[in-house]
Amino acid sequence: MLVKFVILFLAAMALVGFVGKLLFPASFRRITTIRPALGKPSRCRRCGRYLLGKGGCDCGKG
Repeated sequence: MLVKFVILFLAAMALVGFVGKLLFPASFRRITTIRPALGKPSRCRRCGRYLLGKGGCDCGKG
């Protein structure tokens, strides 16, 4: 009985997703695309790793 409920719930969620994608296609496209205004992510000049947050890279420490 529980398996039927889970399968019906997942099917209902998929149906809601399909209907939402048909009614509002621009909003889904906007979420999944990378914004060009943000530019490329910053990288470390020494090792080339991507910099996350405000701190520096680990290669300069130690």
